[in-house]
Amino acid sequence: MSENNIINEQNAEQQAAPAETATQNAPVAVATAHDDFDWSVDKRNVSSYSREEKAKYDQTYDSTFKVIEENGLLSGTIVGITKTDVVINIGFKSDGLISLNEFRDLQGIKIGDEVEVLVVEKEDRDGNLHLSRKQARMQRAWEKIVEVYKTGEVVTGTVTSKTKGGLIVDVYGMETFLPGSQIDVKPVTDYDQFVGKTMEFKVVKVNEAIKNAVVSHKALIESDIEQQRVDIISKLEKGRVLEGTIKNITDFGAFIDLGGLDGLLYITDISWGRISHPSEVLQMDQKINVVVLDFDDEKKRISLGYKQLTPHPWDTLPATITEGAKVKGKVVNIEDYGAFLEILPGVEGLVHVSEISWASTPINAKEFFKLGEEYEAVVVTLSKDERKMSLSIKQLTEDPWSTIETKFPLDSRHKGIVKNITPYGVFVELETGIGGMIHISDLSWIKRFNHPSEYTKVGSEIDVVILGIDKDNRKLSLGHKQIEEDPWNTFETIFPIGSTHEGTIVKKDEKGATVQLQYGLEAYAPARHLRTEDEKPVAVEDVKTFMIIEFDRNEKRILVSHTKVWEQTKVEEKEAIVKEKRADADKTRKAVKTIQSKVEKATLGDLGALAELREKLKQSEGGEEKKAE
Repeated sequence: MSENNIINEQNAEQQAAPAETATQNAPVAVATAHDDFDWSVDKRNVSSYSREEKAKYDQTYDSTFKVIEENGLLSGTIVGITKTDVVINIGFKSDGLISLNEFRDLQGIKIGDEVEVLVVEKEDRDGNLHLSRKQARMQRAWEKIVEVYKTGEVVTGTVTSKTKGGLIVDVYGMETFLPGSQIDVKPVTDYDQFVGKTMEFKVVKVNEAIKNAVVSHKALIESDIEQQRVDIISKLEKGRVLEGTIKNITDFGAFIDLGGLDGLLYITDISWGRISHPSEVLQMDQKINVVVLDFDDEKKRISLGYKQLTPHPWDTLPATITEGAKVKGKVVNIEDYGAFLEILPGVEGLVHVSEISWASTPINAKEFFKLGEEYEAVVVTLSKDERKMSLSIKQLTEDPWSTIETKFPLDSRHKGIVKNITPYGVFVELETGIGGMIHISDLSWIKRFNHPSEYTKVGSEIDVVILGIDKDNRKLSLGHKQIEEDPWNTFETIFPIGSTHEGTIVKKDEKGATVQLQYGLEAYAPARHLRTEDEKPVAVEDVKTFMIIEFDRNEKRILVSHTKVWEQTKVEEKEAIVKEKRADADKTRKAVKTIQSKVEKATLGDLGALAELREKLKQSEGGEEKKAE
């Protein structure tokens, strides 16, 4: 309904009011329907409209208003600008206000410009229309982000700030998250370098519930790399030389970026010489040429070579390196059987343990050599075809065995150093390359050792006599006891069988005991010859008297007995008693004969005394015979 029609109806109501009052006051009231009132009757000059005209004007008025829904996007016109706000007309019954802060991205806005806004509330608490351009931009940006996520389209965004675990990227005016792992194919540690940069991204994840999106720059790089990888693999062939950049160095080799495809350069293919780590030759981000050694289409693995771009050192070996030549080399590998010396990068020779020293004593290569040390050697054998070389250190000096008989003749005496001890003997070095063994039996004339370590130790100096020379096997037989004369010739007269000597028990076992006699001589007493007179057991360090019961000069063996000492003493004591009684009997017999010779004529009394004396003599002789038995 038009504004004029509303005013006319209000005037008609006011004019009809007095008539109704007069009718009520009349004595007879006539009822008249309200709808039968003639609204066209007016004292003033007012226009009236027919029903058709009225409907037409109502439709025209209603068409000036738009259908407004909350959270809906509309296009509005700027109709006013204040110091703090922008007035927006969206065709509603009232205009809306939006803070100037939401237009910071638009420079030079003016009245008449159209902008897209979002209806937050048609009427807030104050009855005002609440609009937002910021929310409209975010809503439109989200719709675009969801669309490009579905289509896979590449978007452009600006990195605005750094956050925990990644970066914040403005895409279509909306903040999205770029994880650190999705920045580049290489690990990134410095995120600050990307802040403020405009880059291309791919939306890889959206969350409709919280309107959150994750973007990736790495996905675009990987996509490009994959295409480059396909192109490179299609052109790959063994022996092809490519240029690459070192992107990573490990203990076992280096990874080379071939422009979208990585290849592995093993440490053994970096240099013809031995290296302990690739960093000795290569550096990060260094550009180098490499040759394709092998590749696998399915696993997409490429094996590369660097040293193969230069000739093998054996093929360009200097003419000065020949058999018999002196060379210098660095120890690059040590094994039980010897050490490898690097003469030139990629050219190695083996020094076998037998070529280290002229000495016949075994040498441990791992104790003699140290990695990195330099040695001079003589080339013994050389084979360029097999790329093998044998070296010798000992041949730098003259073979001492060539003049062994002159310098170390038989029976000559020398001093040496104990180098090794075994259960059967002692190895002695007389000089470098010359040595021999003293058998355990040749250590002492008078002592028997269970092990040579009881007599000497490694590093000790010892006097020796040359007993034998085996030039072919490069061995000397040595003796130590031969420094002195054999004392057993003298011992035979000092310790005859049956003689007794004082000795100290130094060892004891179930079979017997070892007894220390004078002059440092050792004897052995079997267990049955250790029995004492009082039946008490003997102990180590007991000092007893022993009798020599056996003396073997050839075997250098003496047997002694303590039991026989006290047993023989008892026998001697008995023999002394018997001898004494026999002497007494002889005296009595002589006395009787003397008496008989003096008596001329015996009397009865004398006869009685004589008979008594004879009986006494007989008893004495009978007792001696029993004792003798």
